[in-house]
Amino acid sequence: MKPGYPFPTAPPVDPFAKIRVDDCGKTKGCFRYGKPGCNAETCDYFLSYRRIGADIEFELSAETDGWVAVGFSSDKKMGGDDVMACVHDDNGRVRIHHFYNVGQWAKEIERNPARDEEGIFENNRVTCRFKRPVKVPRDETIVDLHLSWYYLFAWGSAIQGSITRHDIDSPPVSERVVSIYKYEDIFMPSAAYQTFSSPFCLLLIVALTFYLLMGTP
Repeated sequence: MKPGYPFPTAPPVDPFAKIRVDDCGKTKGCFRYGKPGCNAETCDYFLSYRRIGADIEFELSAETDGWVAVGFSSDKKMGGDDVMACVHDDNGRVRIHHFYNVGQWAKEIERNPARDEEGIFENNRVTCRFKRPVKVPRDETIVDLHLSWYYLFAWGSAIQGSITRHDIDSPPVSERVVSIYKYEDIFMPSAAYQTFSSPFCLLLIVALTFYLLMGTP
């Protein structure tokens, strides 16, 4: 090497491509949890999925400095679930981890089906994208995604790259089982935006309105 010739440098890392929400319900399925009209950068939690050959590509994002995850469940309850989590570590990286829920405890599994993973922590949000095979060899901790499952949505803090309890006591879950062969755009209001949508609150509003219209004796 000639004197003064610069040492070769590593090629620049491609920036994380923003998650497109205009494709939701068309070329990919999406779940949005938070304020009505929110997108992947403003929802409390966002998930999308789409088939690419023999793989499923997932995109996850949540307002947290720790982790965001999706679990695949047969019964809407935590326990015996295959979980993929994007975890923000102390070095600023976002890595994809595989867990298996044992009751209320998430046990990390060495066998990780994720590939082509990428992630970013920006504006107090953990966002990631990865692929995993649709079909996998039979294993208790990894489900076949060609079957339909309830999706569990969760996010929370991390300590030195290890996940802690999820941020809310009752994390959202898909209302029905999800098929990777059907693309929908499903919105779920967070607690702050569902107060007046419950039957009890609607009944209370009707009763109060009737009382005001009729007046007191």
